[in-house]
Order: sequence, then C-alpha cells, then structure tokens
Amino acid sequence: MRHPRFWLICLVLAGLMGCGVARADELAEVQRLHAAGQTDQAMQRAEKYLAAKPKDAQMRFAVGVMLAETRRSAEAVSAFERLVEDYPELPEPYNNLATLKAAAGDYEGAKASLDQALRANPNLALAHENMGDVQLMLAMRAYGRVLQIEPSNNSVPAKLALLRQLLKVPARATP
Repeated sequence: MRHPRFWLICLVLAGLMGCGVARADELAEVQRLHAAGQTDQAMQRAEKYLAAKPKDAQMRFAVGVMLAETRRSAEAVSAFERLVEDYPELPEPYNNLATLKAAAGDYEGAKASLDQALRANPNLALAHENMGDVQLMLAMRAYGRVLQIEPSNNSVPAKLALLRQLLKVPARATP
C-alpha cells in the first residue's frame, strides 16, 4: 500500500496539470479568436484571464502581439516593455519590441532591444535576422548623412542603391 503522502502529491500534481491545461486552452482560444478576426473578443477574454493571473507571460505576450497586429503600437510597446521588465530572461518580447521600434524609425532602440534578445538567447534566429535588417537601415541612414555632408561623394550612391534594392525601399524613402 502506498503512503498517504504519495496520494497527496499525486492530487496536487493533477491539480497543477489541470491548471496548465486550462491555461493552455484559454491561450489557444484567445489565439483562435484573434486569428478568426474576433480580436475584440480575444482581448476581452485575455484581459479577464489576466485579471485572475496577471503574471502569465504567455497570455501577456499574446496581448502584445494582438495590440501590435491591430496597429495599436504605443499600447503594444508598453505591453512588451512591462513584459521584459518582469521577465528579462525571455527573448521574444525584446524581439517584438525591437520590431515595433524599427517600424517607428527608432533603429538605435531596436538594436538595443535585439541585443537584449540575443543576450537572453544567442540562438534566436529571428532576432539575428531582425538585427541584420536593423543594421542595414542604420547603414542607409549613415550613407544618407554622408550625402548631406558631402553631396559630391561618388561611392555612396551605389551603396545606397544596393541597400534600397535589398530592402525594397524607394529612393525617396531613405531614412
């Protein structure tokens, strides 16, 4: 016969696993609603869930993604900033924060966020790819500055043209 403590441990573990399943189901439902175009319902469901479990990093991340995808960039930035404050070991929120910063033209801020993402996980391929894109935009900005300072520079226009072609950026949209 098993010790009564064994059954107590089994009961506690079963309860924890059940909570995990419920949380995973809730996250999946929020993601399903958002993917189906029912973002308002997804956000309401996520907010209700987070009212009870405010530290749930996955649900908070999902909220940040939904905010970003619905062009509520300032709110998304705030959501990801709070997430990296609470969970600095997670690389994905830094990566998403960097994407929002880059979209706003803050390439230095994006680079700093990507540096943090890569410190947290040096093998996060998407962060490396995003870092490459940010560095290309920084290069475009630097070359544009060269032409402002020295319009007769003959080597920079070819470099800018190559970067524009690589990034599919129109000539008049150089940062």
